[in-house]
Formats: sequence, structure tokens, C-alpha cells
Amino acid sequence: MTGWSCLVTGAGGFLGKRIIHLLVQEEGLQEVRALDKIFTPETKEEFSSTQNLLEACLQDSVPILIYTSSVEVSGPNSYKEIIQDAQEDQHHESMWSAPYPYSKKLAEKAVLKANGSMLRNGGTLYTCALRPTYIFGEGSPFLSSVFNMALKNNGMLPSTAKFSLANPVYVGNVAWAHILASRALRDPNKAPNIQGQFYYISDDSPHQSYDDLNYNLSKEWGFRLDSSLSIPLSLLYWLAFLMEMLSFLLRPVYNYQPLFTRHLLTLSQSVFTVSYKKAQRDLGYEPLFSWEEARQKTAQWIGSLVQQHRGTLKSKTQ
Repeated sequence: MTGWSCLVTGAGGFLGKRIIHLLVQEEGLQEVRALDKIFTPETKEEFSSTQNLLEACLQDSVPILIYTSSVEVSGPNSYKEIIQDAQEDQHHESMWSAPYPYSKKLAEKAVLKANGSMLRNGGTLYTCALRPTYIFGEGSPFLSSVFNMALKNNGMLPSTAKFSLANPVYVGNVAWAHILASRALRDPNKAPNIQGQFYYISDDSPHQSYDDLNYNLSKEWGFRLDSSLSIPLSLLYWLAFLMEMLSFLLRPVYNYQPLFTRHLLTLSQSVFTVSYKKAQRDLGYEPLFSWEEARQKTAQWIGSLVQQHRGTLKSKTQ
């Protein structure tokens, strides 16, 4: 348990920074190495990067690999399907060929399959994967784009996911789950139950739509949801299909990117929640931050975006 070192990939990212912040407080840690790379979520690159990491683990005799997967490898596959409190033994699997869920699925399978592989020094590689739900918190690039766009629209938040029901998870709790997985895989008593397994990671944030989450995080700053009439979901789905077909037909001469796809529409409008009981049982996972703490920290950060926006407006009018 002492004298160990750790490499964190994606160390400069939204989650990676939080993992390092907690990791440096771990007992016996001698060294943290940070690796960061920016790339688009193309299937080949995500998968080959993971394969390269696995090969590096084998050649350099790295005994533990924890892969940050995503709940998107589980679904949802249809906005009409209702899945609540999904558990790992139910074997939900995404059927989408979209780059992000497909690449994550391939990479996760490779990591879990590599569990038990022999290292160059004769040791054994042990792996596991964590599947967090939708991650929110201060510094989220996605939330930053949502709120900056809303600020340009007089504080009006787009209503694009009102039919969804999800259990979002705070970034600090996802980072904490990584720390606990690292501890567990280094514990001879716990490791046998964890090796080669995947775990859903959520917390006690209320189950809510993505629209309601955005509103609940920002309402104290005057943000409000757009209440105008919306296009029926079934019609939006067919529009997405037509745009995808147009993109396919134009591909030889023009790279047309649809405004939205059937995958994104399904993702943003589905009822899909998971349970973290398995992580609780095997990893000893309990959320480090409550919903109210997470909400307050995120809301405070959103307030800083509001202040920056006001400062920008003042400079433009001077």
C-alpha cells in the first residue's frame, strides 16, 4: 500500500483535474504523472489510444488500470424505452454507431478483457471501468457553453430536454469514485471482486430532466427556461433522420453536419437512470459531496460566468 505512483490521462480536463486534486492526498503516493491530449471523439483514435495504454501497461509492468467509461455505453437506445435504476447485471448496451458511445464501448471492452494479462515482469494486470452518468459541476465545458449562450439570450435557457429523466452526478463524486477504485484494486482483500468489472457511478442528486438541472443550478442568477411551444418529439426524430440522410448523401462532395441526430435526441429525451449499489458494495463508494453542496458550488461558478458577461457588456458599451 506504500510507495506507489500513478499516471492520470486527460489530466488537464474537467474530471482529470479533480482526480489529481484528491489523488495527491493519498497515503503512500510518491509520484503523480499527468498526461493530457485534446482530440475529437473519433472511434479509431479513442480505441487506438486505449490499446496503446494497455500495451504500455504490459510493457512497463503497470499492475492497475482504471478506465473512465460512460453511462452512454449502456444506452438509451430509444426515447420510448423507460429504464430506471439500471444495474450492472442487467447488461444494457448501446446499439448506436455514433462515435462517442461506440468508441467508449470498444475501449471499455478492451480494458476489461485485458484483466488478468501477464506483465513483462511476470506480474498481472488488473483492470476495472467506471461508468459515470451525466457529469455536472464548476468548470464543465458543456455547462459553460449552455449558460454563455443563455446569457446572450437575456438569461433564457433552451428547453431541449424536458422529457428526459436522468440522475446527474457531481464531478467531485466521480473523482472520488476513481480514488476508491484505486484503493480497492490495491487491497488484496477487495481486489478479487473488482477485477474485470464495470461500475455505474452516480450520487444522490435528484432525478430530473436535463432542462430542470440547468434551471436548478442557475435560477438564483435569474436564468429561466424557455416556455414557448416545442415541436413534437416524434416529428423531431424524423427531422433528425432526414438530416442524417442528407449528410450521408452529401458526404462525397460536402461535409454537412446535422444540427442534431437521432442519437443526441434520444440521449436528451429519455428516461434513463442507474443505481450505484454495486460501487457502494465493492468499492465502499459513498458520495463525498451532497446534492446541496454540489448545487451551491456549481451555482457559485455560474455566478462568475454572469459577472464575466456583465463585464464584457460594459467594456463593449464604453
